Amino acid sequence: KDYNIDLDIHVFLKIYKPLNLKFWRLYREEKISKENLRYQRLKDAFDAVNYTVSDALIHTLADKYIAFLPLFDNVFEGTFEILEYLKTKYQLHIITNGFEEVQSLKMKSANLSSYFNKIVTSESVGVKKPNPRVFEHALKIAGANKENSIMIGDSIEADILGAVNFGMPAIYCDFDNKPLESEAYKSITSLLQLKQYL
Repeated sequence: KDYNIDLDIHVFLKIYKPLNLKFWRLYREEKISKENLRYQRLKDAFDAVNYTVSDALIHTLADKYIAFLPLFDNVFEGTFEILEYLKTKYQLHIITNGFEEVQSLKMKSANLSSYFNKIVTSESVGVKKPNPRVFEHALKIAGANKENSIMIGDSIEADILGAVNFGMPAIYCDFDNKPLESEAYKSITSLLQLKQYL
């Protein structure tokens, strides 16, 4: 609205969401830079809906999105209940491929910071999940070992297979309810189901 873009947001998001996942995968695989991810996911989405926007506006929108994103305090249903339950039993840490400048603000906005001891960003390590170096680094700064740790995540490639291939148990948060059966990891469709395993 601020930039008078005359598009139905639902039409745009239907195109944007799978493109965003595609570019995050390329980013994880070190095939594009952070800047290219931020620009290209928007550029390709606008092109796909045949809406012409200048490169300058795409860069502006990308910057505004990153500034705006961490201000949201939305969390999944059951988030605080499960964190209250887990924090009395475990040390909780975060490993994220998300952008360094966004993560701490996002955590603060959603009132999540107090639940987690360490936040490890892939940018601080220099490689991204599923690279085993991210998991090694996270365990080192947490003072933990993989046998007594568990990765809980919503990305099969980055979180779950990354952890399993590293030798760490994993639980897949299947929030899209598209079951992917495997003996290599557990799977849940809501956060409160973690109580079945932890």
